[in-house]
Amino acid sequence: MSLLNRTILMAGGTGGLGSATAELLLSEGARLVMSYRSNSSRAEVWKQRAMVLQADLKSANDRERLLDATGELYGLVVFAGDPVRTGSPPETLTHGFEVNCAGPLLLAREAAERMKEKGTAGAIVLFGTMQAVALFPGSTAYAAGKAALVHGAQILAKECRGPANVRVNTICPGVMQAGMASASIASGKYDRYIADGTISRFGRAEDIARTVRFLLEPDNYVTGQVLTIDGGLTL
Repeated sequence: MSLLNRTILMAGGTGGLGSATAELLLSEGARLVMSYRSNSSRAEVWKQRAMVLQADLKSANDRERLLDATGELYGLVVFAGDPVRTGSPPETLTHGFEVNCAGPLLLAREAAERMKEKGTAGAIVLFGTMQAVALFPGSTAYAAGKAALVHGAQILAKECRGPANVRVNTICPGVMQAGMASASIASGKYDRYIADGTISRFGRAEDIARTVRFLLEPDNYVTGQVLTIDGGLTL
C-alpha cells in the first residue's frame, strides 16, 4: 500500500488502458485525478471514485488548470494520444506532433517543475507506442510524434536527477486488446502475428496497468527508460 493517499494525475486516463490502471491504483488507496479531452460519457463513470476534469493538453491554460486542481502531486501518467494516420492532409503530421508529443511532454515538464519545487520524489510515466521504437510503414504521422516524445522524456529524466529525484519513464505498448489497437485487432489486421508465432497472444490492459504500477513505486530505481510491452513483436 505504498501509494496510499498519494495523488496521481492520469491525463487521458478514462479509456481502456487507463481504466485498468485506475482500478489497480484505486485498489491500493491512491487518490486519482483523471482528465479527458472530449469523451465525456466515458469519463462520467469515474466521477464517483476520482476527480474528473476536461482538459486539452495542447492548451497551456488547460494544463495549468489541471495541475492546480490536482494539488500535491506525486505521480503523473499521460495516456493521451491520437492514432493519426498518413494519407491525410499535411496538417495531420502537425496535429499528430501536437497531440502525441507537445501536449504530453509540456504537461510532464510542468508537473516535474512543481514536484521539484516541493521537493517531491515523484514519478512520471509517458506513453509512446511500438511504432516509436520500430519501423511500421504508413505510421509516420503517429510514430514521428511518439518517437519525439520518447526522446524528450529521456531528456527530461536526465534534467530531473538530483535531490528531488523525479523519475521519468516511457511505456511503449504493442498490439493491445484495449486502447487504440482494439479496432485493428477486431478487423484482423494483426492476426498474422499470432498465426506465425511472433507473439503468443495480444496484450491486455492489465499488462499495462502492472507496468505503470511498477514505475510508480516510490522506492523504484528506474528512470529514463523505455519499456516496450509488446510480447516480443518488435524483436
